[in-house]
Amino acid sequence: MGGIGRDVRVWWERGRALTAANPLLVDIGIALLVQGAVTMPFVVPRAAGSPPATWGAYGLSTLTVLPLVWRRRAPVAVLFAVLATTALYGLAMDGPGQPLPYTGLVVVYTIAALSPPWKRAVTGAVLVVAVPVGVWLNTRSARELTFSVFVFAAAYVFGRLTDARQRAQRVEAEQAAARERARIAREMHDILSHAVSLMIVQAEAGPVAVRAAPERAEAAFDAISAAGRDAMAQLRHMLGVLRDGTDEEDGTAPREPQPGLAALPGLLDRVRGSGLDVTYRAVGDVRPVPEGVGATVFRVVQEALTNTLKHADARTVHVELSYGEGELGVLVIDDGKGPRGVSRRGGHGLAGMRERAAAHGGSAVAGPGADGRGFEVRVRIPVPHAAEAGR
Repeated sequence: MGGIGRDVRVWWERGRALTAANPLLVDIGIALLVQGAVTMPFVVPRAAGSPPATWGAYGLSTLTVLPLVWRRRAPVAVLFAVLATTALYGLAMDGPGQPLPYTGLVVVYTIAALSPPWKRAVTGAVLVVAVPVGVWLNTRSARELTFSVFVFAAAYVFGRLTDARQRAQRVEAEQAAARERARIAREMHDILSHAVSLMIVQAEAGPVAVRAAPERAEAAFDAISAAGRDAMAQLRHMLGVLRDGTDEEDGTAPREPQPGLAALPGLLDRVRGSGLDVTYRAVGDVRPVPEGVGATVFRVVQEALTNTLKHADARTVHVELSYGEGELGVLVIDDGKGPRGVSRRGGHGLAGMRERAAAHGGSAVAGPGADGRGFEVRVRIPVPHAAEAGR
């Protein structure tokens, strides 16, 4: 059954894609459906004394339906064509009647859903005249007039509701695209800023190391190469996902997760290779965290260390993870320039930290250290225990 369900979903998605790319197919399908409806009175048995079902009457009924093929491109013109052919049928033919004005309802719905206000106003003015005239030509009864007004008003209301729903979907899609652009910008900023900062620090230290300690120069060049390769790998993976949702190298869906807590030691080692003394500890009830939270913690620590390398002129930096009751705390504090560097650190990086933490219901603050020296970043993210998350 699961395979059948997947096949049905695949065919459904293909059908939606085909109709979205070819709206004319939808219009032809609607016209055929309406044609089937107007054909019914010509083929079902009729009471004795009913008007004959002639080929001429059926042909004129078909001519009433045919304009629906162009309902999107010229809806008002289609409305007038439908009204004209319907009036001609009522005046010139004594054929079977229709239980509903199918073609008129489809056109009114289309105009209400797709047309600008002035076209809707023209349609309303035309219907105010056409509906009473049509009733007068048919039964001249208040019952038919009431029913006709009701069904045309319902078609118009459904069209307006469709327009409102489509507008809401467009707004939602635009907001989702904006959120995705912001997320991509954060990822690109974090990847490139960290890698470039490491390479700059190592490159600036290289000439000094070449003269004083050649073995350290070799290590600096190795660190530059490693930082560049790591950044290229992450960018290649991200660009492959952005392009078509597949991995660039083998064409399969990407399965490698975002770097998380397990990748922190490697990150700290790369920063240590730049000459910065990095210490790390985890306190509290150390436990696994969701992948999204782990990725956020990794990026926060990465951005904080990048800022230290770029702005702080620090010698040491301490990274600490605090596993509290129902939350995970992140502290990154250095012994660098402190208040003089605050304004230079208030760009996209800190905003990205706050956005990442807020996405999990947490918070992020940054500023001078407790004694006014150095700079610290504090992030708190709610992380329930596994037992609580399972309830």
